[in-house]
Amino acid sequence: MVKQMADKPLVMALANPVPEIMPDEARKGRPDVMICTGRSDFANQVNNVLCFPFIFRGALDVGATEINEEMKHAAVDAIAQLARDPPSDAVASGFDTGETQGFGPGSLIPSPFDPRLILRIAPAVARAAMDSGVATRPIKNFDEYRALLERFAFRSGLLMKPMFAKAKTQPVRVIYAEGEDERVLRATQVVLEEKLARAILVGRPSVVEARIKRFGLSIKPGEDFDLVNPEDDPRYRSYVQSYIDVAGRHGVTPDAARTVVRTNNTVIAALAVVRGEADAMLCGVEGRYMSHLRHVREIIGFLPGTSDYAALALMITRKGSYFIADTQVRPSPSAEELAEIASLAALHVQRFNFKPKVAFVSHSDFGSYDTDSSRKMRRATQLLKEKHPGLEADGEMQGDTALSAAARRMVLPQSMLDGEANILIMPTLDAANIAYQTVKVLADALPVGPILIGPARPAHILTPGVTARGVLNMTAVAAVEAQERAGRPQLG
Repeated sequence: MVKQMADKPLVMALANPVPEIMPDEARKGRPDVMICTGRSDFANQVNNVLCFPFIFRGALDVGATEINEEMKHAAVDAIAQLARDPPSDAVASGFDTGETQGFGPGSLIPSPFDPRLILRIAPAVARAAMDSGVATRPIKNFDEYRALLERFAFRSGLLMKPMFAKAKTQPVRVIYAEGEDERVLRATQVVLEEKLARAILVGRPSVVEARIKRFGLSIKPGEDFDLVNPEDDPRYRSYVQSYIDVAGRHGVTPDAARTVVRTNNTVIAALAVVRGEADAMLCGVEGRYMSHLRHVREIIGFLPGTSDYAALALMITRKGSYFIADTQVRPSPSAEELAEIASLAALHVQRFNFKPKVAFVSHSDFGSYDTDSSRKMRRATQLLKEKHPGLEADGEMQGDTALSAAARRMVLPQSMLDGEANILIMPTLDAANIAYQTVKVLADALPVGPILIGPARPAHILTPGVTARGVLNMTAVAAVEAQERAGRPQLG
């Protein structure tokens, strides 16, 4: 039957669980076939979940008295437009097809997994209801409405909104060490669309271009982003000399420098930052954290007065957003180091439009234990207060005491911390990393970061588990940090 059809036939084989004809059989008989099924494990799934939740969302949000033809047409138009846009990383991860296709016979309909559906359909339906006169509660500001919808599409949406808005005010240059990675390429597409930054990717041109095509993206090297080719860049010799200049006293010989600058993308990205060719860098999407950290240490260096780096992890939970430090770098920081980590963490927290509230967390609750660890946390609290008396902080305290004002009042009514703490400073790397990993799983928390605190220039080391959205979020964090460095914001 398929062979007898006209050119470019459209086949709607919607029976479930076994369609009238399987896609591979249809394509075997007619390579030019456009086939849709009702199954979620194939592209072009015809499913009412594509539209009905979001039609009702838009209708309810404007108090529509009916769902009319204009609203249905608006939903169809929004779906059709989304089908033509590059697929998101959430869509790509839902299929094991080996290649994400752009709009065409293999991708006629958006995936039901696409988190952007609500952001496109609900506003379109709401506006159509208003234009057709059936809305009883018209929306006055659609930008605010879309931002509200983002909490359904991306759990980090509302929290990251101020960061994205700041990044757009003065776009900076952000260099990505793993420029060939799918997540980085997808994030670059959105960075371009959102005008968050000027992206610089480190990667081989042939590989980058092939993967852009494979993933169905529309970005173009040289036009939409800059590309540093590690195998053949005209600045190679000067990069080698720059590496020798900054790392020569860390055991880097000229011969080693020549090899590393050809083979290590993190080194290239870090050198671009210290040479002033980029304003911030992101790395760590591939490889071991500590390997990236070693190169960032030797090339980027530290903020004046800072003894070492630390990693700050933002956890977005249903109960609220919390920052945990140090989850990656210092195994057993001293009291002085903990106070330093807390003050640097507070600067980052302010960028998220939060008032920093620091708790030095311990097994001890305001003197209930007298151990080396509890004394360390007690002294760290004292040191932070001496240096930053305007910063709201207290400790040592147990985790539940830090997160509950009522529990804290029962233990110490005169605590200098009001409400919930939002920065949890842990006594050791073990405690911080265990807390981070446990909260991430048990609370189904969405992590942002790690945010590296203490480098002389904005540089952040991500982890291999990061998503494209995570890369995008950290792009905004790095961009805002780069913008603010000249202003040198101070704590109270």
